Amino acid sequence: MSPLNHYPRLSEPAPAAARDDDPLEEKTIASETVYQGKFLKVKKELVTIPEGRQSNRELLMHPGAAGMIALDDEGMILLERQWRHPMRRSFWEIPAGKLDAGESALFCAKRELLEECGVHALRWTELGVLHNAIGYSNEHIVLFLAEELSLGEQKLDEGECLEVYRVSVEEALRMAQDGRITDVKTIVGLFWLERELKNRSESI
Repeated sequence: MSPLNHYPRLSEPAPAAARDDDPLEEKTIASETVYQGKFLKVKKELVTIPEGRQSNRELLMHPGAAGMIALDDEGMILLERQWRHPMRRSFWEIPAGKLDAGESALFCAKRELLEECGVHALRWTELGVLHNAIGYSNEHIVLFLAEELSLGEQKLDEGECLEVYRVSVEEALRMAQDGRITDVKTIVGLFWLERELKNRSESI
């Protein structure tokens, strides 16, 4: 008998994890902003955990972001090579950017694709939403597939430096599998892209 049988088996399809009247809920008693930056905020909160004890939580508050995979008619996508200072190195990434106040994820995606890559897209498909740092941040990223592309004018933000390259979908997937791509939004986006393209081919 498997030792995993110790745990209850989820019914299928499995339910969502979030639920009303959650017995795992941590209730906030006090909240304090300890740092307010240009777009990030750090908060310290005192919570009551389910067993009744109090505990401290540190949270990085983020406005959210949008990322996009720009796919052309030749099966090529755009990847950016960008320096990420916390890691002290450059990474391969899909284009992405944070949401401005009052901005929808789709509007942000269209704006960022033009600003970072100088590309317009007429066809947009939402691939999904990911939560990339749930242990310490409320950040979420909405990922899109951008198609029917045309060239516009790149307008990088002041101080923003990056390089833009074309790569085949197949090679990008290999990069995500062998460790040349380690950025989470890019890995998730590429495999969601693979799923989307497979679903399309099966529906023909």
